[in-house]
Amino acid sequence: MTVTEKKLIGVDLGGTTIKFAILTADGDIQQKWSMETNVLADGQMIIPDIIDSIKHHLKMYEMKADQFDGIGLGSPGTINFKEGTIKGAYNLNWTDSVYPVRDIEEGTGIPVTIENDANVAALGERWKGAGNNADDVVFVTLGTGVGGGIIAGGNLLHGANGAAGEIGHITVDPHGFLCTCGKRGCLETIASATGIVHVARDRAGEYAGDSELKAMLDDGQDISAKDVFDLAKKNDDLALIVADYVCDSLGFALANIANSLNPKYVVIGGGVSAAGDFLLDKVNKAMRVNEFATIKDSTELRLASLGNGAGVIGAASLIKMK
Repeated sequence: MTVTEKKLIGVDLGGTTIKFAILTADGDIQQKWSMETNVLADGQMIIPDIIDSIKHHLKMYEMKADQFDGIGLGSPGTINFKEGTIKGAYNLNWTDSVYPVRDIEEGTGIPVTIENDANVAALGERWKGAGNNADDVVFVTLGTGVGGGIIAGGNLLHGANGAAGEIGHITVDPHGFLCTCGKRGCLETIASATGIVHVARDRAGEYAGDSELKAMLDDGQDISAKDVFDLAKKNDDLALIVADYVCDSLGFALANIANSLNPKYVVIGGGVSAAGDFLLDKVNKAMRVNEFATIKDSTELRLASLGNGAGVIGAASLIKMK
């Protein structure tokens, strides 16, 4: 078997689920499976579980370690690339350093590469999704928080201390809501799923008109970001005020990133992106207002296309980038 025919394994490690895939060298998924993340006992079983699951599935598919170029692993936490360690992945109960590269390589006999989970999603969208395999792509994910990944000149940017691509902590409103990071007015406090609900509650307090969203909040109902955008699509006045503020803030932040990096594509993913073209059009309008001419002509805003598959595909692509 030639080197080019060797396959890849992608692992996307999350706080509730670990996703696995076997892919071709071209990034096409051939097999995929998942398992629950066992965070008990300080997450000590997570790495052994990953090793056991890979070995079990290779045996099941009658495959051997030498048929693979490598395993790519996307994980939360602070990654030390030199040491091959991960620390401070609190949703996995990993407070101290763990050694996935050393342990998984020993357990499977396959080389391992690790990367931050937001970055692997960016790599996945860049390789097989909306990023069209372009050399310059910015990916922003709107979930419980706001994460991101930046690929410039074909390389993933890490920065001096591994914090490049923390798009959620761009300051949009210096006098805005307090963020969990300690700053005020971070994009995450406005455009994340939790931020959108916070904005809705804040605006409802000063809104006196007729609105279904206002009635729901006054009634003490729990609302979601999806509720806000669904009502905005139906022209609910308060929901539109919230959606416009969220999209204007996001467009403002993304325009400044585009003005700095001039990516070919800016890709929006994560749960909030399910609002679709309604969200895309509003954000695009705000971006264009804040972009200068060259950027307007060369940078395109797109919705992510891979959904939950971006992580395993991006993790596998780490092996191609070595």
